[in-house]
Amino acid sequence: MRNFKAAIIDIGSNTIRLVLYKYDVKRGMKEIENIKVVARLRNYILPNGTLSEQGILKLKNILISFQDMLHDYGINNVLATATAAIRQSTNGQEILEKMKDEIGIEIKLLSEEQEAFYGYLAVVHSIATPSAVTIDMGGGSTEITYFHNKQLIKSYSFPFGSVSLKQQFMKSNTLTIEERNRIYQFAKQQFLSLNWLVGLMLPVIGIGGSARNMAKMDQRKKKYPISGIHQYKMTKEDFNSIRLEIAGLSFEELKQLDGLSSDRADIIAPVLEVFQALMDVVQSPIFQFSRKGLREGLIFEKILNENPSAFDKYRVFEINIDFLAQEFGKSEAHNQYFVKLCEITYREFCRHGALLYSDDDLTIMMQAAKLFYLGEYIEADAASQHTFYLLSNRSIDGLGHKERVRLALLASYKNKDEFKRYVQPFLEWFTKDELKQIQGIGALLKFVYALDASKRKIVENIEIDQKEQHTIIRIYTRGNALAEKYKVNRQKKHIEKLFPGDVTLHFIEKEG
Repeated sequence: MRNFKAAIIDIGSNTIRLVLYKYDVKRGMKEIENIKVVARLRNYILPNGTLSEQGILKLKNILISFQDMLHDYGINNVLATATAAIRQSTNGQEILEKMKDEIGIEIKLLSEEQEAFYGYLAVVHSIATPSAVTIDMGGGSTEITYFHNKQLIKSYSFPFGSVSLKQQFMKSNTLTIEERNRIYQFAKQQFLSLNWLVGLMLPVIGIGGSARNMAKMDQRKKKYPISGIHQYKMTKEDFNSIRLEIAGLSFEELKQLDGLSSDRADIIAPVLEVFQALMDVVQSPIFQFSRKGLREGLIFEKILNENPSAFDKYRVFEINIDFLAQEFGKSEAHNQYFVKLCEITYREFCRHGALLYSDDDLTIMMQAAKLFYLGEYIEADAASQHTFYLLSNRSIDGLGHKERVRLALLASYKNKDEFKRYVQPFLEWFTKDELKQIQGIGALLKFVYALDASKRKIVENIEIDQKEQHTIIRIYTRGNALAEKYKVNRQKKHIEKLFPGDVTLHFIEKEG
C-alpha cells in the first residue's frame, strides 16, 4: 500500500460525518475533506428503545447525499461505521440491513470496546504523551481509556453522552446551577466505579468536538499567537475558568460565543461537567486535546494491517518530520548529508565553547536541519518567512506547541533581526537562556546551509583551532568550493558572535 484514498462514514449519536483521507508512503496520512451533518439520532430513540421511522429516514437521506459526494470524488474505498445511537436501538440490526438493501451501504456496528480502542489507537499514533487517560464523549456514549507507555491498559464505555445527558438532566437549553451539580455528581460516581481510574495523576486527553471547542475557547481567551489545537494543553485552573464562564451563560449567549460551534451550544455545559468530574477523579493536572480520534484510528489500523512499519507510536514526531520533509520536496539522501554535516559542526562548536552541548539540543538541531528552509518550496527569496509561518502554524503530530515554535525558529533562522521579529509573540514561552541557545543553533544551521550552497555535498569535514583571541575554521572539501566560499563568507558574521575575537575561514580542497 504505497498510496491510496479512503473514506470513513461515522454515524454517531450527535453528528454524522463523511471524512476523506489520503495516504502516501513518503508523505503520510492526510485528511482531505470533512463533511459534518448534525443529525442528533439519539433524540429519535423512542421510549420502547427503537429508532423512529423519522430518525431512520433522516439517516438514509444523509447517507444518500454522502453516496453522491463519494461518486463525484471517485472514491470506492469506503468504511461506514455506527456507534451508540444504533448500538443502543433495539432495531439497530434492522436499520443496518435496511441501509444495505435500499442504498447499498454496508455499515459496521462498532462495539463499546472497539469504539474505545480506535480512539486510543489514534491518540498514541499522533501525540507524544506516553501515558494518559482519554475521554471521547459522543452523543450517546462516553469512552474512557487508560494507556501507559503507549500500551492500552484499560478501557470502558459508559452508556451516556452529551445528548442523552441533556435529555436526562436539562429542562431547557440553558443549564441551571442545580442541573450542573447533578450532572457533575452523576458523572463523578460513574468514574469512581472504575477503581483503575482513581488517582492516576495523568493528563486527560479529550477527543471529539466538545473537547475541540474547549481548546478553541481557551485559545481565544488567551489571544493565542498560533493556529491549531491538536496537542494543545490546558492547566486544570484554566479548564475550570472556562467551565465556570460557560456555566454562567444563557443558550443565546453561548450561540454567539467565539470558539464554540453553535450546534453545540445546548450540550457544551453538561459535557464540561463530565470532563471536570473525570479530571477530579483522575487528579489530573492537565487537560490536553487530540484532533485525532475514532475515524483516524480506523484509518491507522487499515494502513498498519497492510504496512506494519508505516507508523511507529513510539516515534511519532520522528516519523512525521520525515513525512513533512518529503512533502516539501526535501531529498532524503541530501537531508542525510546535511544533518550529518550539522552534527559535525555542532560538536566542533561545542568542543570549543561556542555553544553549550546537550543531547536534547543536538536532537532538536538535527530535527530542524531536516526542515531547514523548507519554505524554498514556495519561494526561494522568502524561504525564511515561509518556513517560519508553515512550521509554527501547522500541526505536527508528536510535537507540542512550544516545541513547534522552537523548531520553526531554528529551521527559519536568517539573522538576528528576523529572529527577534518571529519570536516577539512568544517571548513569554521561553527563558532568556533558551532564546540565546536557539539563536546560536540557528546561526550554526545557517552557516552549514551556506557550506552546502551548490547542493553538491562537497564539504566533508570542519575543524576548529583557537589561539587566544583568534579562531580558525578549516573546511575540508572534495572539489571546487567557489559557491560555498562566497556564501559562507557572507554568513560568517552570524557565527563570529559565538567565538571570542576574530574568525578566519580556511577552505582546504583534497587532492585527487
